[in-house]
Amino acid sequence: MTNQSTIDKLIEMCLTTMTDAFRNQLDDPKFKEVPFEDCFGMLVDIEYSNRKNNRQKRLIRNAGFDQPEANIMDINYTSGRKLNKNLINRLATCEYISEHRNLFITGATGCGKTYMACAFGMEACKQYFNTKYVRLPDLLIDLETARTDGNYKKVMAKYANPVVLILDERLLLKPTNSEQRDIFELLHRRRKKSSTIFCSQYALNHIISEILLLMKNSPERCAFLLKAGMDNKRTKYETNDYKSSKLYFQ
Repeated sequence: MTNQSTIDKLIEMCLTTMTDAFRNQLDDPKFKEVPFEDCFGMLVDIEYSNRKNNRQKRLIRNAGFDQPEANIMDINYTSGRKLNKNLINRLATCEYISEHRNLFITGATGCGKTYMACAFGMEACKQYFNTKYVRLPDLLIDLETARTDGNYKKVMAKYANPVVLILDERLLLKPTNSEQRDIFELLHRRRKKSSTIFCSQYALNHIISEILLLMKNSPERCAFLLKAGMDNKRTKYETNDYKSSKLYFQ
């Protein structure tokens, strides 16, 4: 078998990175002294790393983050924000995802909820978890349109299937009864097999209260409540399940 024949077959199998590395080995005299097993191992490692990197880029692109530049390392920990750095670092390990737990981020507009959620989503993608970001108003419109078009199950699956779903509330009005049913149907389908990161404003806590009640009555508990604000008073939504895991930020 000629080298060109090998190259042609690698290209046919779409192993382009391995093909380029193989060509480099053929052109570099130093590799003539390297055992075959080592040369082959190098080729496999290069192809494997390239595929993993491409998969990660694809996950990030398909996630549709509102702030794709969000990064855990760039979070501002100035004293006035009262951020719990240890808790953020613990969440960045994505252990809560493996345990199918959920994350709530609440606070006023402009306090950094979306950035924080996208940063956690980026960490999930880096660990190869299928992730999806969506504004809740867009999701509700998507489901309502799908119901009219007869594609409701298909569209619902699009949001129910990702391992990590970031729901950014951004609602100006209380959801209708139909919209509330859609939200709870989605959360019900995601139970026990995935994690949801939910962002909400305090002014719209009627949604949060119902969702927390749903999670409290579920076998899996809410993992963490990240709360914006400067006071340390408990709210009616806090439970002993995550009372010690609060994170305050502005």
